[in-house]
Amino acid sequence: MRCLSVVMPCYNEASTITEILSRVLESPFVAEVLVVDDGSTDGTAGLAESVADPRVRVLRQPANMGKGAAVGRGFKEATADFVVVQDADLEYDPADYGALLEPLQSGRADVVFGSRFVGDRPHRVLYFWHSVGNRVLTTASNAFTNLNLTDMETCYKAFRREVVQGLDLREKRFGFEPEVTAKVAKAGWRVYEVGISYSGRTYAEGKKIGWRDGLEALRCTVRYSRLWDRAFGPR
Repeated sequence: MRCLSVVMPCYNEASTITEILSRVLESPFVAEVLVVDDGSTDGTAGLAESVADPRVRVLRQPANMGKGAAVGRGFKEATADFVVVQDADLEYDPADYGALLEPLQSGRADVVFGSRFVGDRPHRVLYFWHSVGNRVLTTASNAFTNLNLTDMETCYKAFRREVVQGLDLREKRFGFEPEVTAKVAKAGWRVYEVGISYSGRTYAEGKKIGWRDGLEALRCTVRYSRLWDRAFGPR
């Protein structure tokens, strides 16, 4: 049953790290949790290290290097059959791991995206312009990858371990999302999408992503596309 490596990048999430770890460890699928602390200054790493469960491993980055760098380090350290990315806030619910794993365990998929925009799972209603931006980024990604995703920017991306450890990922910050999507598509891996719940947080509650990250995502969508490869060589 325990077949899942959970890669949890975190930066200054002291207010939520203990609770999210508790929720993750309740899942019967979790074999290990790789908490990658990205240079936190609020004691996040110490709180994670205090969790008395041998499945939790805390990896400390030497400085704040970005989400992509933290996720990449976690991918390299993963040992279970399947790997999922889990943010250290409380926006995504580990109760959805079963839905993410089903296409992987059945052998139908190599990669599964958890979409916040399909299915009947509950969603907190928040920012209109965030939803518009997500649709723009997902549409741009689909145009360059020829996938038909509804939520490219989702945190919940699950992989067969050999798939993700075979990807040459370079983006250090939020460009990770379009980069990994483009490289999965170019490699021809089978991609599925399942509906998940979502409890988004406000900026007052600690949300970090902003409009500059959206522009960076658009840049990465083009940079890792087949059109860029033809013009400038593969990245």
